[in-house]
Amino acid sequence: MDWKDELAEANRNLAAYRRADPDGAAGFTAMHKAAMGPGHLGTKEKELICIAIGIVRQCVDCIGFHVKAAIAAGATREEVTEVVTVSMYMGGGPAYMYGVKAIEAYDQLTG
Repeated sequence: MDWKDELAEANRNLAAYRRADPDGAAGFTAMHKAAMGPGHLGTKEKELICIAIGIVRQCVDCIGFHVKAAIAAGATREEVTEVVTVSMYMGGGPAYMYGVKAIEAYDQLTG
């Protein structure tokens, strides 16, 4: 999978949805800002949590967007790999398969 192409396509789909239902999209954006804004956890930690949830929920686009954001927040490959291991523990075999996608995304989005 080419993660840059995957995220570009997801962004196009999201833009189309924002045009179709601006209020629905704005509601999600408000929740994003509330969840990811300043708090007791730092941005990097929140993004690593998002990666774990994306893995366990098997959301490819979530994995890509949050790996990219985690990289921007300073996450290392080792941290993402550890998140994959914890996700595997909590999510079993399917989390393993989606977890390796997170590592692939990290490698492509930092390269």
